[in-house]
Amino acid sequence: MGQKVHPTGFRVGITEGWRSRWFAPKAAYADFLIEDQRIRRFVDDRLNRKPPYAAVAKIEIERTRDDVRVLLHTARPGLVIGPKGAEVDKLRESLEDLIDRKISLNIIEIKVPDGNATLIAEAVSEQLKKRGAFRRVMKMRAEAAMATGAKGVKITCSGRLGGAEMARREKQIQGSVPLHTLQAHIDYGTATCRTTYGAIGIKVWVNLGRYGEEAVLEVDENSPTNRGRRRGKRG
Repeated sequence: MGQKVHPTGFRVGITEGWRSRWFAPKAAYADFLIEDQRIRRFVDDRLNRKPPYAAVAKIEIERTRDDVRVLLHTARPGLVIGPKGAEVDKLRESLEDLIDRKISLNIIEIKVPDGNATLIAEAVSEQLKKRGAFRRVMKMRAEAAMATGAKGVKITCSGRLGGAEMARREKQIQGSVPLHTLQAHIDYGTATCRTTYGAIGIKVWVNLGRYGEEAVLEVDENSPTNRGRRRGKRG
């Protein structure tokens, strides 16, 4: 059996920070942990699994004595905020009803979605649902990530690829992805593509460079994402 370690968990406390930042006495710790999980699941179900498909890649939670602060990292902040902030107000009210605490929401824009591991995994998942050729989809997304300035990309898909009877794993690697190097900033994301013939698991690793020396990811005008957006504007 392979001993595989989560790249973010491997670096937490050394070069990466925690996704939830709070302190609690022993009696309240379990309740806070469950609340965090409910918030993450609710936001993911509401914004990522059904319209408006706001591409929320990361959810961070901070707590003070009475308040909960939720930071949403999204590639489409306009869809989360809505006209005159109407949608974000509804979301905040729903979260307050969910955990019965006062919540403040902060929306942080992901400027280069093609360089974010979670969004790449979700994009591959969407293409596989539309019966896209998995090798072509993986190669296209890896090339788009490299074009933004990433040092390396690795994408793996596992399951009944192409509807085959026997499940298998395929991978696409471009550039270098040094998983054992703690100083290498590795962005990691996963997604599950639920097709009519079974679930396909997708994992993505993106090497952004060493901490403090990360490549400045830039929007690539020729990426599939931007080509689609430009066509939409013309239409």
